[in-house]
Amino acid sequence: MPFYHKLGKIPHKRHTVFRQDNGELYHEQLFGTIGFDGMSALMYHLKPPTIVKQMLGQKNIAPEVAGETNMTMRSLMGYQLEAKDDYLESRVPMLVNSDCYIELAAPKKSMTNYFYKNADADEIIFIHKGEGKLRTQLGNIDFSYGDYLVIPRGMIYQFEFKSEDNRLFIVQSFSPVYTPKRYRNWFGQLLEHSPFCERDIRPPHELETHNEEGDFLVKIKKQDVMYDYVYGTHPFDLVGWDGYLYPYAFSIHDFEPITGRVHLPPPIHQTFETAGFVVCSFVPRLYDYHPDAIPAPYNHSNIDSDEVLYYVDGDFMSRNNIQKGQITLHPAGLPHGPHPGAYERSIGKKETLELAVMVDTFKPLKLTKRALGIEVNDYYKSWLTH
Repeated sequence: MPFYHKLGKIPHKRHTVFRQDNGELYHEQLFGTIGFDGMSALMYHLKPPTIVKQMLGQKNIAPEVAGETNMTMRSLMGYQLEAKDDYLESRVPMLVNSDCYIELAAPKKSMTNYFYKNADADEIIFIHKGEGKLRTQLGNIDFSYGDYLVIPRGMIYQFEFKSEDNRLFIVQSFSPVYTPKRYRNWFGQLLEHSPFCERDIRPPHELETHNEEGDFLVKIKKQDVMYDYVYGTHPFDLVGWDGYLYPYAFSIHDFEPITGRVHLPPPIHQTFETAGFVVCSFVPRLYDYHPDAIPAPYNHSNIDSDEVLYYVDGDFMSRNNIQKGQITLHPAGLPHGPHPGAYERSIGKKETLELAVMVDTFKPLKLTKRALGIEVNDYYKSWLTH
């Protein structure tokens, strides 16, 4: 994150004596990425965060790929994914490479009997359906439809859902997730031309401090293996923290679209960047205002990236017969563009109410076997006119 935040009680200086009311020291923990060179936060615990009582076992959860290569346009019907009670069991990788896993999830129940830590990847979790509370070590964040939740790797968290009707679009990133460089000055502040600013970003606001000992199950994902650890103290025992590395929410509804006289390319929709891919937000906006503008995108070739679109709401102007929760994959090396009729019918239109999330990866994506179960047959033929 490009700005500093703090919550709760912290000492005046780092790495100095900081005592509890009973005279015991608070236990300081540095939480950071990229060794000691990346963003970090300093946490202050009631108990040492290192007390492990048991290791119960481990389970391989690596995605099963359907093939090592893909050179076919694909489409997946995301809402056909079966809902599951458990949050982690509901998460299903659909498209994967060495930089990211793109997943769908439809959890029905809140996480009440365990905590989760992804030690492999930052997570970008888009809330398509549902509302509730993300509970983390650094505090809680309320979420609802349209929110991106960005959770740094190594952060322990729980989901609390208000109902059983939840749909999530999840991207695991094996490199840190940042706001786009071109929207920031050299101090890290988001610039005036950025489509969002710091006041749109919602950091944790409600710090839970649990002074409890017992058996606390923490499921930890590392190198596609899930480990079950039993800790002796509650993971949410912080009295305070400060720094630059923390979970946060950003609503797609707060993304301010950039428009022009003629059609502008997808980078204007960019919301997040990583070393291996970018995430863009397509939101309701006015169309191009040149008198002869064609609002629909021109045919284009993704020579260096695979393009994934997750359709959220509205009528996506360049596609025919698109449904909520549908995913399209247009692989690198193949030209793609608007469906038959979309180019012409966009002329003269004044606005679009579409809502979608796009992920452009710099390495080819592989389909998983689970993805084949919800694939649209012969999607690659959908550009035929007869």
